[in-house]
Amino acid sequence: MKSDIRVCSAWRDRHARPVYSLSETCPECGAPTENSAPAPYNPEDPYGEYRRARKRRLAEESE
Repeated sequence: MKSDIRVCSAWRDRHARPVYSLSETCPECGAPTENSAPAPYNPEDPYGEYRRARKRRLAEESE
């Protein structure tokens, strides 16, 4: 899932604080913007397999 809110990629160099926008460019300096949200999960998550198995077991128990 991709976030609609974006942040100026050069805000650390050009602005006192982050500048958020919905467009592909910063409204103040014109620099490109980037997705402001972190990834929802790490694809290399070492415990993901166990978490999914537990979730399946809980779902089966509740049925």
